[in-house]
Amino acid sequence: MPEDGPRTTAVMMTHNRRAEAARALERMTALPDRVPIIVVDNGSTDGTADLLAAEFPQVRLLRSTENLGAVARNLAVREVTTPYVSFCDDDCWWAPGSLRRAARVLDEHPAVGAVMGRCVVEPDGRDDPLTPELRGSPVPAPAWLPGPALLSVMAGLTTFRTSAFRAAGGFRERLWLGGEEELLALDLAAAGWWLCWVEDVVVHHAPSVARDSRRRRQLGIRNTLWTTWLRRPLPSAVRRSAAVLGSSPKDRHTLGAVSEAVGGLRWVLRERRVVPPGVERGLRRLEESQRRSAARRYVD
Repeated sequence: MPEDGPRTTAVMMTHNRRAEAARALERMTALPDRVPIIVVDNGSTDGTADLLAAEFPQVRLLRSTENLGAVARNLAVREVTTPYVSFCDDDCWWAPGSLRRAARVLDEHPAVGAVMGRCVVEPDGRDDPLTPELRGSPVPAPAWLPGPALLSVMAGLTTFRTSAFRAAGGFRERLWLGGEEELLALDLAAAGWWLCWVEDVVVHHAPSVARDSRRRRQLGIRNTLWTTWLRRPLPSAVRRSAAVLGSSPKDRHTLGAVSEAVGGLRWVLRERRVVPPGVERGLRRLEESQRRSAARRYVD
């Protein structure tokens, strides 16, 4: 790390998770990496913002009057002055040294737009089930890339190049939350940026029980369908949509996701921009691992 200051800013968003957000911030503020931290309180009604303001005065707190979903991260990125931004969910915390490591990767590889870390699931300290797929990503990559190439990321495990994030428009308001990262990742790849997974960048995740898992699944299916039709050629969009729906539970939540996706058809057609052929080739290479994946299925 250069001596003139930190290269990345940590950004967390939270909503009605007082205890978990405080636990995550306790760990983040104790890191030897010493990076600026910005927290966006997403319209909490349980006193989360007041608690964080009182216990962590060194953290910059932004208060939203409503739950903006993933767009809350965009608000924080407007305030970021470092070259990179590292997202952190309120049930996650970065391992010591990993923020510096991610920044170093971006310093050393100017064609890389985002670095995703390895997720360690607590309390057992085991690798996330998606780890083997990331480690063996079939996306074609140049030999110099510091890790397997990706065409999507998990935001809470990822450090982005701030300028690339802003140029791509950040997270889309329409998607709100749930698989919102894929559209941003595809737009970064279409703009020529490489995204990669780096194994020695580590983020701990203690999955929160304070969530509506069925609604989150519904949003995930809807957003995957939207992203597919926004960016894939027609044959690929049909094939991928069939695979997603074929592996989803046949219940009212899946039906609700399809209904919401269809309701956004005019927006999709207006915003549709098919990715370049090289990006589409990578997406086709991913389809087989997606079909076989237990970690990627939309189940509760």
